[in-house]
Amino acid sequence: MNGRILHVVGTRPNFVKAAPVVAALRTAGCDQVLVHTGQHYDERMSDIFFRQLGLPEPDTDLGVGSGSHARQTADLLVALEGELTARDPDLVMVYGDVNSTLAAALVAAKLGMPLAHVEAGLRSFDMTMPEEVNRRLVDQLAELLFATSPEAIAHLAREGVDPARVHLVGNPMIDTLLTHVDHFDPAAARAAHGLPERYAVVTLHRPANVDDPEAAEAAARVLTEAARLLDLAVPLHPRGRAALGAAGLDGAPGVHVLDPLGYVEFMSLVRGAAAVITDSGGVQEETTVLGVPCLTLRTTTERPVTVTHGTNRLVGHAELVPALRKVLDGGQPAPDEGPPLWDGHAGPRIAAEVVRWLDHHV
Repeated sequence: MNGRILHVVGTRPNFVKAAPVVAALRTAGCDQVLVHTGQHYDERMSDIFFRQLGLPEPDTDLGVGSGSHARQTADLLVALEGELTARDPDLVMVYGDVNSTLAAALVAAKLGMPLAHVEAGLRSFDMTMPEEVNRRLVDQLAELLFATSPEAIAHLAREGVDPARVHLVGNPMIDTLLTHVDHFDPAAARAAHGLPERYAVVTLHRPANVDDPEAAEAAARVLTEAARLLDLAVPLHPRGRAALGAAGLDGAPGVHVLDPLGYVEFMSLVRGAAAVITDSGGVQEETTVLGVPCLTLRTTTERPVTVTHGTNRLVGHAELVPALRKVLDGGQPAPDEGPPLWDGHAGPRIAAEVVRWLDHHV
C-alpha cells in the first residue's frame, strides 16, 4: 500500500476524534501528516490535549487563531491551500464540523484531492448554527464518509450521497474515552477545585448561549438558580467567560468558574458529576457512555441517539432547573449499554476502510 494521508485538526473535539484514527493508521503502517490549524491555540486548549491523547507533534501548526467566521475561514483557506499544495496528499481527513473542517474540505475540493470526513451525517436541522452549515457542505464534498450512528446514514441517503461512500464505523470520540477512562479520577478533580461530593458540570460555548448579551444573561440567571440545588463547576473558554461573567455568573454562590481544562481533568470532573449541563455535542456523547445524566441547553441536537438512548434531554432556560431537580431525585436512569458500535473500536474500523480505499485508488 502506498499513499499519504493528511489529517487536519483545529479544536479540542477534533483532537479527541483524531487520536484513535491516527493511532490505528500508524499501526497499519500508513504515511501520515498531521496539520494543526491553530483554531484552538493556547496551551490549555491545545497543547495539553496533544500530550494527554498521545497525538504526535503536528508536522505543521498554521497558527490561524480566532476571529469572526468570515475572517477565520478566509485565513484558514489561504494557509491550508499552501500546506496541501506543498504536501500533496492522496487523502485529506477532516473531523467534526468546525471552521477548520470546512476550510480543509473546500481547499481539498478545489485542488482535486479526495476527502474523508469523520463524523459524517450528523444533522441538527438548525441552519442558524454555523456547525450545521459546515457539516452539510463537507459531506457533499467527501469521498469517504464515516458515520457514528444509524440516523446519520439515513440523513446522507436523503441528501443523495452515494451509499458506497458511507461507512457506519462507530464513534472515535468514545474510543478515546474508553482508552483513558481508568485515568479519570473524580476525587482528585473535586479536591483540585474545592468541590463537594455532589456537584454538576456546566459547559457553554455556543454563540446562541454566550454571544448575545440577552442570551448570556438568561443563561447566567438560570445557572445561578441551579446553583441553589448543588455546586456547579463551570470551565469556560475565554469568550464564554467574558460574556457570562459580565452577565453575573462569575462570583455567584455555589458557582465555581474554572479555566479551560485538559482532557483527563475535564473528563474526571464529568465522570464524578451528578449531572452535566451543556450545549456541546461531544459532551452529550461522552456522558451517554459514562452514564451521567445530561441536560442540553439547546432546542435541537445533531446527536439524537443520546436522547433516544435516555441519558440526554434537551431543555430550555425555563425547563432547566425543574429538569435538574428531577435528575437529582433519580428520575433519569442510564441504560446498561451504549449506542451501537460505541465500543472503542471505531479507529480501527476507519483505518481499515481507509487502507482499502488507498489500495484501490492510489
